[in-house]
Amino acid sequence: MAPSETTHRLGELAARFELELRGDPDAVIDGVGTLGGATPSQVSFLANRAYRTDLAATQAGAVILRDSDADACPTHCLVAPDPYLAYARIATLFDSRPAAPPGIHPTAVIDPGSTLGNDVSIGAHVVIGADCTIGDGCRIGPGCVLEAACELGPGCRLHANVSLGHGVRLGRRVIVHAGAVIGADGFGIAFAGDHWEKVPQVGSVEIGDDCEIGANTCVDRGAIENTVLEEDVRLDNLCQIGHNVRIGAHSAFAGGSAVGGSAHVGRYCLVGGHAGIAGHIVVADRTTIAAKTAVLRSITEPGLTWSGVIGAQPIRAWQKNLSRLLKLDDLARRVKNMEKNPGGAAEDD
Repeated sequence: MAPSETTHRLGELAARFELELRGDPDAVIDGVGTLGGATPSQVSFLANRAYRTDLAATQAGAVILRDSDADACPTHCLVAPDPYLAYARIATLFDSRPAAPPGIHPTAVIDPGSTLGNDVSIGAHVVIGADCTIGDGCRIGPGCVLEAACELGPGCRLHANVSLGHGVRLGRRVIVHAGAVIGADGFGIAFAGDHWEKVPQVGSVEIGDDCEIGANTCVDRGAIENTVLEEDVRLDNLCQIGHNVRIGAHSAFAGGSAVGGSAHVGRYCLVGGHAGIAGHIVVADRTTIAAKTAVLRSITEPGLTWSGVIGAQPIRAWQKNLSRLLKLDDLARRVKNMEKNPGGAAEDD
């Protein structure tokens, strides 16, 4: 990260974020960086023990770390029970990306029946349909399309080319990244003997306060009732949330994960990348689902970690193991026959 125009003394950072400073309180920090790439005027952090070998050679002006790592730190350090959380809070002070100024770009098309709050920013080529309500301080980036009857609470930010379907409602301070589509039709089709017929998707989408939706993620509108994301849900890029899904507060989904229609995911759940949750099932609160895991039945006990991943291995080993895996059914039948006829020869089915 290039140095910012903002500077803070280490003593100020320690006091502001209630951290223990071991070093010079007058040392000046003007940005953040990695352990390997930070300069003497930047602050870095050590949260993952895998990077501890980088600590001894760091050129950072200060490092945020746990008390157990402080003695190995060659520079000033800020001691925190959760270094990554402390880093996240400090890094916000050095985020130099400019906010869009209030105002309406002349190419924007806004239906006269819609209501805009104070200090709203509307970018180039934005289209806002009838009867929309845009809260105070909202930022709507270029190319966004809001169909009729959408509602944005105060402080929302839509990055470029976001699409909101009819009647979508966002709470306060919701962030939606570029290319996301919220409120498109869910996958509702009925087979009529020799062809498919579309099932109208008459619900919409409700997203709670402080949610964040990643780039090119899709949240489908409900078939009958609304699809609901409770407050502080975080969806990474390229996630797919099916129609009538409900996701509990403070849950987070990594990139490429998907939830089938009408599934209910509890509060404080963590879902790894490319994991899939089948439709019409329930996932209990505080469940962790590892990357690439397929959840095909309800999880009723809270607080457990689920995984169904076979890690990568050399192809010859995988081929050998797959060959044996394909013989398991035959082996199971042989064992069953042996149990029926102990001491006798195995029978073939």
